[in-house]
Amino acid sequence: MNNANRRVIDIVNASLAKRHAKERRFRRMGMVAVGLGLLFVLVLFADIFLKGAPAFQQTYIRLQINYDAAVIDPDGSSQPDTLAFADYQALARQSLLEIFPDVKERRAKRDLYKLISPGAGQELRKRVLENPNLIGTKEAVWVLADDDVDMLMKGKIDRNAVESKRRLDNKSLAWIDQLEQRGDIEKRFNSAFFTSGDSRQPEQAGIAGALMGSFFTLLLTLLFSFPIAVGSAIYLEEFAPKNKWTDLIEININNLAAVPSIIFGLLGLAVFINFFGVPRSTPLVGALVLTLMTLPTIIIASRSALKSVPPSIREAALGVGASPLQTRLHHVLPLALPGMLTGTIIGMAQALGETAPLLMIGMIAFIVDVPQGISDPATVLPVQIFLWADSPERAFVERTSAAIMVLIGFLIAMNTTAVLLRKRFERRW
Repeated sequence: MNNANRRVIDIVNASLAKRHAKERRFRRMGMVAVGLGLLFVLVLFADIFLKGAPAFQQTYIRLQINYDAAVIDPDGSSQPDTLAFADYQALARQSLLEIFPDVKERRAKRDLYKLISPGAGQELRKRVLENPNLIGTKEAVWVLADDDVDMLMKGKIDRNAVESKRRLDNKSLAWIDQLEQRGDIEKRFNSAFFTSGDSRQPEQAGIAGALMGSFFTLLLTLLFSFPIAVGSAIYLEEFAPKNKWTDLIEININNLAAVPSIIFGLLGLAVFINFFGVPRSTPLVGALVLTLMTLPTIIIASRSALKSVPPSIREAALGVGASPLQTRLHHVLPLALPGMLTGTIIGMAQALGETAPLLMIGMIAFIVDVPQGISDPATVLPVQIFLWADSPERAFVERTSAAIMVLIGFLIAMNTTAVLLRKRFERRW
């Protein structure tokens, strides 16, 4: 081998070595980028979990409640209206005074009463209405503690801080310590977080109303969007002639998929509420708005699924005598269904996490009662998170994070369902 050839080989080898080194550097950069992305996600999830986990526990105080007939049913009629409007909070306060008989001053009594939540009376009212035989008896009842007491029990308030900088003074700390020694205060699983609606009091606030609002809204969105999107995709992909009008429709569908979501909220406000008179702040109008927003996503995914079906399937069906409609419905559609379902669930997950369009149609309203139907005033989980995040009370911070955990759980479940459906119905040809 002459010197010229040897030099060429050396140049090529040097060039290959440089390219291999660049490739290795590029791979390492890619691995670092993926690692950083995962690290940031883990840090975010860890922060949300650490802040939200305490919300699944709530502090309760045990009181010996005397269901005094003179307070609950003074006329002895046992009428539901009389029982419902009795001063049950006074019964809880009287029980506190029995535990701390040395508290005599009016101001001290007010501070003592603040240990229990204003919702304690509501719990007692509920118990009496369910069982009027409790009137005239006495029983131990665990009632909600105030949010400041709950924060103290969870270590969110520094007991060693200067009294003027604490939400609880020294007297309140002494009372709480005494309750702990008696075994009359403890943390329990916060079932009310999943069964109660929103409240101005953090210890009473729950996500039941937002969950039901999200359920009704997403159910209607699915019922409205899936048939329309699948029908539109089948027509555009299988039957529509290729001309300037269908090209215009396709361009508009692709453009609508990129429109900011708040624009759909403005459209819903102008058309559905102001023009058609659909009730404001209801799952019905929310579903109509989210249907407009998710239709482009589902149509595009459905068309891609139809394109993935080989032409041989259509030709074979037509060859054995199937009509064009039978070919699409009996052969093409079942094979494209996994991709359609995947796109639909992704669209539903997108709708579940939306806030901006729903703010425009009034679903930001403060809703205490859990909605029972599609025409009842409601809110959804992302909007509930938005409302709680804007609340000044510290106890709402953990409830905001806990609601985010529930929302993320639903999103993970929906995306997992999409993967499983694709695996379950996917066919190979």
